[in-house]
Amino acid sequence: MLRAVHTISIPAFVALAALVIGIFYCPDASAATRVKDITRIHNEYEIDLVGYGLVVGLDGTGDGKGSPFTAQSIANMMERMGVTVSADQMKVKNVAAVMVTAKLKSTTQVGSKIDVSVSSIGDASSLQGGTLILTPLSSAGGDVFATAQGPISIGGFNVQVDEGNKIINNYTLVGRVPDGGTVNRPLNIMGESRDIVLTLNSPDYTTATRIAQSINNKYGYVAHIDNVSTIRIIVPDSMNYNNERMHFISDIGKMWIDPDQIAKVVINERTGTIVAGEHVSLAPVAIAHGNITVNIKTYPSVSQPEPFSQGQTTVTNEYQITVDESPTRVMHTSEMVSLADIAEALNNLGAAPRDIIAIFQALKEAGALRAELVIL
Repeated sequence: MLRAVHTISIPAFVALAALVIGIFYCPDASAATRVKDITRIHNEYEIDLVGYGLVVGLDGTGDGKGSPFTAQSIANMMERMGVTVSADQMKVKNVAAVMVTAKLKSTTQVGSKIDVSVSSIGDASSLQGGTLILTPLSSAGGDVFATAQGPISIGGFNVQVDEGNKIINNYTLVGRVPDGGTVNRPLNIMGESRDIVLTLNSPDYTTATRIAQSINNKYGYVAHIDNVSTIRIIVPDSMNYNNERMHFISDIGKMWIDPDQIAKVVINERTGTIVAGEHVSLAPVAIAHGNITVNIKTYPSVSQPEPFSQGQTTVTNEYQITVDESPTRVMHTSEMVSLADIAEALNNLGAAPRDIIAIFQALKEAGALRAELVIL
C-alpha cells in the first residue's frame, strides 16, 4: 500500500541502490570524456544489408516438408550449376534456408571483411555445423554491396538422443560468420565538403556548447553550433592537404570535455531494474510506505453421511483468510539534490524494487520527481 503526499518511498533497495550509486554516481571521479566517444562525423554512417541464402552440411537438422521454398532454392541453385532436378523430388534434410544480415559502414573499403548474422526462416531444428554458401547482400534499394560465405558459429549445441530426450545449450537457430562477408562496392560519402560536421549521439545544447568552446579555444573561431545535435567546424585554410585534415580531425576527437546529462530515471517493469542518473532530484516530500499481505489457505474437509441414509462420503474445501498489515513508516525529507541523497532516503524505508517502481511513478504524478521518467 502506497500513500503519497507530495511523496516518495523505496525498499530493499540497499543492494540495488548501492550498485547503482557505485556504478553511476562517483562524485570524486572525473566525468570528462573524449569528443570522439560522444559524437560522430556526419558523413560517416552505416546501412543494413540483407540476403537470402542456404546453409548446407547439417546433420539431419535442416528444413523439412514445412519449408517448400528450401527445396525450390536448392533446385534453382543446382540448375545454375548444370544439374536439373525437380523440387518435388527433393527430400534434403541437411540444408536450411536462412536470412543473412550485416551492417556496412561508409568508411569500409572494397575488399574489407565484415561479420554477418544468419537466422533460420524454415523449420530447421539447428544450424550447428553448417556452412553458408555464397549469398549476395543488398541494401533496401536492391543494390548489392557484399557477398557472404563461410562456416557458421552458433556458440552452443543441440543434441537429441531420441524423441523424448534432448540437450540444448544456447540458441541454435541463429549464428554468425565472423569475417564472412566481403565488401564488393563502397558506399558513397554523403556531401563531400571542406567543413566537418559533428553529430552528438545524445543531443544536448550544453554539451554542444562545451565542445565548440574547446575547439575555438585551441583553433580560433572555427566551430559553430547549427542545432542541438550538430556542430559545424570550418577547416582552417592552413590545412590544405588531406593528411593535415586527418590530423585536425584526430586532434578534435581526442579533446576531453565534460558532457551534460538530462536528469532521467529508467525503469524496466519486467525485470524490476531501476537506473537513476546523476542529476535526479526531488522536491520536499513526505513518504509513507506499508505492506498488506492477504493469505488464503484451503483445508480439505470430509463430510460423512448419516447412518443408513444411503448418502456418499464427500470431500469439501474450507477457506481461511488472514490479513497481515505491516506498520506504515512515514519519512519527511527536505529537498535532495543528488542520487546519493535519494538512495539514502529510500534505503531507510526498506522497500522492494517493485515498490520502488510504484513510488517513482507516484512521485512523477505528484510533480515531486525532477527528472524524466522512462518506463521500458
